[in-house]
Amino acid sequence: MIKIVTHSGSFHTDEVFAVATVILALKPEEKFSITRTRDKEFFSEADYLIDAGGEYDPGQRRFDHHQPGGAGKRENGIPYASFGLVWKEYGLQICGSQEIVDTLERKLVLFVDALDNGINIAEPIFTDIRPYTISDYLFSYWIDEQVEAEEVDRIFHRVMSLAKDLIRREIEKAKKIIEDSKLVEVIYNETEDKRLIVLDKHLAWGKILVEKKEPLVVVFPSPSGLWYTQTVRTDLNGFGRRISFPEAWAGKTDGELAELSRVEDAVFCHAGRFLAVAKTKEGAIKLAKCLLMN
Repeated sequence: MIKIVTHSGSFHTDEVFAVATVILALKPEEKFSITRTRDKEFFSEADYLIDAGGEYDPGQRRFDHHQPGGAGKRENGIPYASFGLVWKEYGLQICGSQEIVDTLERKLVLFVDALDNGINIAEPIFTDIRPYTISDYLFSYWIDEQVEAEEVDRIFHRVMSLAKDLIRREIEKAKKIIEDSKLVEVIYNETEDKRLIVLDKHLAWGKILVEKKEPLVVVFPSPSGLWYTQTVRTDLNGFGRRISFPEAWAGKTDGELAELSRVEDAVFCHAGRFLAVAKTKEGAIKLAKCLLMN
């Protein structure tokens, strides 16, 4: 039985995800136990000691960052918390690809470690609003601060399972984006007018096409059977667009949009003017060409 030990009391997002990562790194046949305690006798017997013990030694499977001086910082200045330390050690083993490891590091691990170390990674635009985070979600399971220690442990196990599932799904999503990006790259290279990229199936095109200078609009099928014409963002993390559909089209549907666009099977144009929909691939391409001619 492999003994995984972390501290008792209030749990934090970093050790929740750190424990989840350790479990994902174990072989399917390996059995394990999780102990939440402050008893140092358990620390010495642990096969994995996480977010406790005051020591960072990956060779001995000790992953704490609370000791004087911490456990190091990344090049961007964000210190490691227990999640980042465990991810650095076992991420490649779990993901099978350094590209996927780095993707999850940027998307999930960095935020969790920054939060645990009290570092802001974004400035609010509105003073009375802040983003709802993964930590908010996990702590929604702990409603009453006065619950018994055993109940806190039960909640920890519950949210740790959620974290484990989230890591698995984000790995699969990263794999899909990487595979799709390779296909989109081929289509881009083979397209003569690179302002308009036409995809015959739904692919994750955002990452690869935002990196290119020419693409303005992309045509692709939706799961519902309709065809989308969508404009390309100026960057992946914002809502700015390189081009927008005519203001007169905003919010228009069916016959009204068909008359304005002169595309018979036009269905809908989003009020934000970044998406227009047609019943057929040909109609979607016509909508795109109308946009490019304006």
